[in-house]
Amino acid sequence: MRHGLFLPIFGELAEPALVARLAAEAEAAGWDGVFVWDHVTYQEPVTDIADPWITLAAMACATSTVRLGPMITPLPRRRPVKVAREVASLDRLSGGRLTLGVGIGGDNPGELSGCGEQPDARVRAQMLDEALEILAAAGSGAVLTHRGPHYVADGFAVLPRPVQPHVPVWVAARWGNPAPLRRAARHDGVFPIGLETPDQLAELVATVNAQRPGTGPYDVAVRGPVDTDPRPWQAAGATWWMTEFSPYTLTEVEVRAAVTAGPQR
Repeated sequence: MRHGLFLPIFGELAEPALVARLAAEAEAAGWDGVFVWDHVTYQEPVTDIADPWITLAAMACATSTVRLGPMITPLPRRRPVKVAREVASLDRLSGGRLTLGVGIGGDNPGELSGCGEQPDARVRAQMLDEALEILAAAGSGAVLTHRGPHYVADGFAVLPRPVQPHVPVWVAARWGNPAPLRRAARHDGVFPIGLETPDQLAELVATVNAQRPGTGPYDVAVRGPVDTDPRPWQAAGATWWMTEFSPYTLTEVEVRAAVTAGPQR
């Protein structure tokens, strides 16, 4: 199992240069990945929020081995062609270390309604699937010929291509909701939300595996607080353990202490 940091880039961590330094320290301490939240607003008392793509670019320049990525980016509130450009540029900047986490997003609060975004979760799910089709085509370097119900990407290619032949896509899936699990099974990994026990994870993993079209490598990224023992989750099928921090009480000191202590292997 690999170990990552799952960082809300809020408050004291709403400074890309600081997060880049923490990522470099995490790499030196033996962490395998550093992943950041993607929000434009959040619940009180959070006010200061960094842009994830600019922060990830700073992290890419400060590191050389850890995997990086947004976890997760709500594709229905982003233009897929713009994301395709960001994916290609960040993967090249990092030397092929990007993992793309995706989901439908939510209103946290007003993150959708306050920005005029699509409020219907079912429509956002359709938008997510359509955007993922565009991203897959864009990553191939082929000329895009997409005209769908929500997006148009027609008559151009997204070049240069990412370094990786295929940038891994992890799909957020809330426990108890079968539709996101079906989507996750079609991609490279699942980022479960709302799990309470390793037994729930084992059931989720079995459900995804039963629906996967292939038998190749597949990631299951599970998050938990600093003091959580990850071994029961590993036994239940987790391939990544993501150490998380409260978005409301987050401090640089707290994160640096966890970074320095290193992952629980």
